[in-house]
Amino acid sequence: MNRRRKFLKKTLLGSSAALFVPAALWTRPRGILGANDRIRVGLIGCNGMGFTNLSVFMSQPGIEVAALCDVDSRVLDRREAEIVEAGRKKPARYTDYRKLLDQEDIDMVIIGTPDHWHCLQLVHALQAGKDVYCEKPVANSIQEADQMLKAVRASDRMVQIGQWQRSEPHFEAAISYVHSGALGNIRMVKTWAYQGWMTPIPVVPDGPAPEGVDYAMWLGPAVQRPFNQNRFHFNFRWFWEYAGGLMTDWGVHLVDYALYGMKATEPRSVMATGGKFAYPDDASETPDTLQAVYEFDDFTLLWEHATGIDGGNYGRNHGVAFIGNNGTLVLDRGGWEVIPEVEHESWRMLSDQPKIEAMPLQPSENTGLGRHTENFLKAVRTRDASILRAPMEVGYHAARVCHMGNVAFKKGNKVIWDTGKGTFADPEANALSRVQYHNGWKLE
Repeated sequence: MNRRRKFLKKTLLGSSAALFVPAALWTRPRGILGANDRIRVGLIGCNGMGFTNLSVFMSQPGIEVAALCDVDSRVLDRREAEIVEAGRKKPARYTDYRKLLDQEDIDMVIIGTPDHWHCLQLVHALQAGKDVYCEKPVANSIQEADQMLKAVRASDRMVQIGQWQRSEPHFEAAISYVHSGALGNIRMVKTWAYQGWMTPIPVVPDGPAPEGVDYAMWLGPAVQRPFNQNRFHFNFRWFWEYAGGLMTDWGVHLVDYALYGMKATEPRSVMATGGKFAYPDDASETPDTLQAVYEFDDFTLLWEHATGIDGGNYGRNHGVAFIGNNGTLVLDRGGWEVIPEVEHESWRMLSDQPKIEAMPLQPSENTGLGRHTENFLKAVRTRDASILRAPMEVGYHAARVCHMGNVAFKKGNKVIWDTGKGTFADPEANALSRVQYHNGWKLE
C-alpha cells in the first residue's frame, strides 16, 4: 500500500492535471469487492492524460490494470515499471490497440491517444463490447464526431468523455447561479485560454523514428510522412493532421461550460481570425493567436487564445465570463465570482442599490477528476447511462463547436451553420469539416 501511495502521488504530480487531483486520492483504500464488482481496465495511449486517468482509476476500489497499449516501447517500459512499483500485477502490453481489444477479460478501456485516433478506437472498442472513458476532444473533425455519436447511441456501452470539469462542484455551483437568472439577460459569453508557458517549437529536420517506436501505428489514418520529433507525443496538438490546436485542446473544456450555462448546442454562424503572430517561424501549424465569434439566437460567444501570454481577461489566464445586464459571472478552474454591473447615473435615479450583490471568489475544491472517475465507474457498475456527467453528447457538442471555429479560421470568412441539416451552407466549409483516412484505415 505504501508503494502504491508513493506511485500515485508521483504520477499525479507529474501530470498536467496534478493541480486538480485531491491528495486524498493518493491514500484512499483499495477496498475488498466481489469478483462481479471488479473492473479490469485497458489503457490505450500511456503518456500524459492517458496515464493520469489510469492513475486516478487505480485509486478507486475494485480496479485492476489488465493491459497497456502504446506505440512507444519506452513509454510502455516506464509505465509498466511504475504499476509494478505500486504493488500491482504486471499488465499485458501491446503496441496495436486492436490486440488489446481482443483481450476478452477487459471490461473498459481508457483512450488517451492523439485526437486523430479517437474515432476509430472508440468505435472499435464499442464493437468489442468495452465500456469507454475517452479523452477530449472526442474527435479531430466534425465528421468523426458525428460518426462517434451514432456509434455510441447504437450501443449499450457506457461512454464518458474526459471533460472532468462537469464533475467539479464549483463549476456546477457557478452554472446553477447562471441558470438562476440573477445576472439578468445574458447577451455575451467570453471564453479564453492564454498560455504563457508555451514557447516556440524549433524547426528540426525529419529523421528516423526512435528505436522501439511503431511509427506506422502512430500515424494510423493520418497522412503518410517521415518521422519528425516535433509531431510526436505532446506537440502533436499543434499540427492539423492530428489535432486542432488550443481551440480543441483547452477550448472544449471552456466552450462546453459556455454551452452548458446558456443551454445551447450549436450556433447559427461563426467567424474567426488570427494566425501565427507570436512565433511566426516556429514549426507549429495551428494559430498561436485566435479569436472566434459565434452567433447564437440571442447571444454571442467569443473564444480567444494566445500562446506566450498569461494576462487574460479579468486577470485570469483561462476562463468563462457570462455577461448579463445585472452583472458578470467569471469562472475558471480556481473558482468563480460575481461582479455587479457598475452603477450609472441613470440607475441612481431609480435606486441607490446595485442591481445584484457582489459574490466574492468561491474557490475550487479541486476534486473534479476524482469525482468524474467515480461517476463513470458507478455508471459502469449500475449500467445506468443517465447518471453520466459527461456522456458522448457533452463531448460531441463542445468538440463540434470548437471545430466550427477552426473551419471558419481556415476558410477566412464568416460561415453559416444550418442547424436543421447539421452542416455548413458553404460546400468548402463542409469539406474542411471532413477528414480523409490514409494507409488502409477506413472511417466506419
